[in-house]
Amino acid sequence: MIDLEALKKNHKTQFLAEQYEGLLRQEVETNALAESDESMKEMAQEELRVIAVQKKALENQFVSIEASEKEEEEFPNEIILEARAGAGGDEAFLFAHQLVDMYCRFAELKGWQWKMTDDLSIEIKGKDVYRLLRFETGVHRVQRVPATEKNGRIHTSTASIAILPIKKKVKFVINPVDLDMEYSRSGGAGGQNVNKVETAVRLIHKPTGIDVRSTSERSQLGNREKAFAILTAKLQQMEEEKEAAQYAGNRKSQIGTADRSEKIRTYNFPQDRVTDHRIKQNFSNIEGIMIGKIDKLIEALQNEELENY
Repeated sequence: MIDLEALKKNHKTQFLAEQYEGLLRQEVETNALAESDESMKEMAQEELRVIAVQKKALENQFVSIEASEKEEEEFPNEIILEARAGAGGDEAFLFAHQLVDMYCRFAELKGWQWKMTDDLSIEIKGKDVYRLLRFETGVHRVQRVPATEKNGRIHTSTASIAILPIKKKVKFVINPVDLDMEYSRSGGAGGQNVNKVETAVRLIHKPTGIDVRSTSERSQLGNREKAFAILTAKLQQMEEEKEAAQYAGNRKSQIGTADRSEKIRTYNFPQDRVTDHRIKQNFSNIEGIMIGKIDKLIEALQNEELENY
């Protein structure tokens, strides 16, 4: 049974639903003509056959769009990628920035759109963005000789990455009384008017202590909406992680828990080696990887997921 009213509320199917509704009217009118005028019966039947073909074509489009929307709901085409410096002081902070830059370069190579939402946080939009980057969540470790190291010793530092899908349909409802909101001036280069208006927005979710900040939009309203979307994504991810932990024994995927505290990868510069600990694979050309050439790493993770599905 086709729910035309629901289809007309969806901007992707509204026009098609109106066409389908028109065909239903034609069908009723043609049947009435065939019953009232015997001489028109043969012509009416031919027209009904044409209408049936057109209806079937529209029904197939409805099914295709519904499947596409379900796919996008599971694997959204928009994410927030957040990095956080871990152990290692200044070197960890530098590494966190390098990871963000690596993902920005990868996004450009994929033809995706990206922009900074705050320091060490980027929004990425593009086809299959969540599907391809969902396994990047976790602790990334770097081993190298820092530029400030005089004795040539190798230092180990860490940074964590979180991938937050921005879903159109959210299960988590935020109570406004649980929020604190702060406004400030956005930083960055610009003309004389830069920093004169408080457009940056910070939201604090009091029950969990989670806070997010958005500075990427030009207006306070835009940053408030962006910050709210990021906060919702974080809270929803927390709920999903709780649910996943309850059924951890039934997991088919061997890639990992998608937990930000899980060590997933080591970048060893002296040995020109990147090791993904989840799939126990090594990759060379670390310099290329750090400028966004991570296709082989992503592909290996995707293949592992398929094999264990």
